[in-house]
Amino acid sequence: MAVAVKICGITREDDAARVAEAGADYLGLNFWPGSKRHVTVARAAALGRAARAARPAVALVGLFVDQPEDEIVAAAAALALDVVQLHGDEPPAAVAALTARGLTVWKAHAVRDAGDVAGLAAWPAAAHLLDAPSPGRGGSGTRFDWGLAAAAVAAGHRVVLAGGLTPDNVAAAIARVRPFAVDVASGVEAAPGVKDLDRVRAFLAATAA
Repeated sequence: MAVAVKICGITREDDAARVAEAGADYLGLNFWPGSKRHVTVARAAALGRAARAARPAVALVGLFVDQPEDEIVAAAAALALDVVQLHGDEPPAAVAALTARGLTVWKAHAVRDAGDVAGLAAWPAAAHLLDAPSPGRGGSGTRFDWGLAAAAVAAGHRVVLAGGLTPDNVAAAIARVRPFAVDVASGVEAAPGVKDLDRVRAFLAATAA
């Protein structure tokens, strides 16, 4: 099964172009002001242009945390985002409302136990991004129990696996979970928001093994 790859937390145009050119399926742009990888909509526009010039097929994912619906819709329209990722405490109704406005929505969940997996059905999302709990809303490089993610896949959910993935462990994670996609930020960085292109390429190679 082919697994899609999302490289998240892009902040530099050169990284956007090179990551897209290397073959990442999705590039993540973080619009949460509390993130070390935060970008403005204006900055994201330049990043998106660089990525799409390098490889037009690359998809752009906008990450939002408890931000107003109209703000999300405006950003998605301005940037032609392919996916909106809600990474806060948004309720199922927020996912439904954005979906009704024509957006493809992924909902991120901090996974602690089986109860969190059982609750996924409440969100009418196109995919569920499963991550380790962290104060920074992801990007912490912390793993969680992959068995919980495997259970979500077995229950029929479309899973994007995140949390502590690196070029060294992503192949094992894919074999264990069989997700729709994997998501990495800190695992391929030299510093927050600064991608290490050798690690990006190694990560992509490991997902294709």
